[in-house]
Amino acid sequence: MPSTLRKHLAMALGVATLLAAEVATAAAQPAGPSPAEQLRQDTEAIHALGVSGVQARVIAPDGRQSVATSGTADLHTGRPVPSDGYFRMASTAKTLVATVVLQLEAEGVLSLDDTVDHWLPGVVRGNGNDGRRTTIRQLLQHTSGISDDGLPGYTTPEEYYQQRHDVYSPEQLVDRAMDHPPAFLPPGAGWEYSNTGYVLLGMIIHTATGRPAHQEIEDRILRPLGLDRTRWMGTSPTLPRPHAQAYQFFGPGSRVDVTDQIPVDYENLSFVTTTRDENGFLRALLAGRLLPTRQLVEMKQTVPVSAEVQKLWPDGRYGLGLVERPLRSCRGTYWSHEGGDGGYITLNGVTDDGSRSAVVSMSEARGDSPEHILDQENAASALIDHALCARGPGTQ
Repeated sequence: MPSTLRKHLAMALGVATLLAAEVATAAAQPAGPSPAEQLRQDTEAIHALGVSGVQARVIAPDGRQSVATSGTADLHTGRPVPSDGYFRMASTAKTLVATVVLQLEAEGVLSLDDTVDHWLPGVVRGNGNDGRRTTIRQLLQHTSGISDDGLPGYTTPEEYYQQRHDVYSPEQLVDRAMDHPPAFLPPGAGWEYSNTGYVLLGMIIHTATGRPAHQEIEDRILRPLGLDRTRWMGTSPTLPRPHAQAYQFFGPGSRVDVTDQIPVDYENLSFVTTTRDENGFLRALLAGRLLPTRQLVEMKQTVPVSAEVQKLWPDGRYGLGLVERPLRSCRGTYWSHEGGDGGYITLNGVTDDGSRSAVVSMSEARGDSPEHILDQENAASALIDHALCARGPGTQ
């Protein structure tokens, strides 16, 4: 088929290639920048939105890596963004928690159909909340309906300065959530992102093993994989060096350095990591190195997310601590779990077989308006999509 005809048909069909066998020839590849140049352009596009610092790392199937940074690590000194600096893992650590739960299921320690009340009697009660009707699977998949209303958080500079060093036990966080009715009833009837659900999962891990969830994560995942730059920080308000300062943009004249703070769910989510380690974890998970086949299949059984979250994850579906999202620049889907806390916003993605992965960490949250939040999310999602759809060699 002449190359010109191929291009016209490809445009009409809206796909990247016509050949089912995806014959890898230069003529079949669309013109455009190299994968490394595309990564550089995408990090600069995020910085151009007003995000102070960006670092991204892509690992190709052959193990070669492309790295790009943009912006500054410190608005006062202008020092450059470290290419593998630490950042708070935030909700990406939910995938760590979910992996441990599924390992415990594989070992026969617990069942995904166990109720919360089986492990934590009487903890989930009141205002329609009922741990006797809520299962571990529902906590993992955000289908429990348990609310996040009332959990601590800040929306202004004043709230940040007032709350940044507050410490809450898991029991206190759950009690605050119990003051509010579920997002839906019965459990399993809908989908609503629930940080409280993962606080409960951490408590269940502790009850089932006799050890805190972070210790199980360290012994079961981090040490076996050699991820020595993923660390639980507990109630420490700081990060190891090197790291970019984290900023929160609250609006004109209200850009605040929010690096110094204690994560609300410090028991489960107070992990810091790097782009190298986060890539390593996701690749190992999807390649089947952390879970038996049956548990990995369970993890990848998905349900649609809520309409509100669809704005951030178009056509996204949630498994057990993993998000499935469609690739836009090529065919197929990828797996991810972004994290955002304390000014650090991180998106990631890995192909279904774990062979290609990408992580982009931004050291500023554009949280002043839904439009700015969505612009930042879309720009970072585009970087992940381009990286996972890239063809050709990586660069060291």
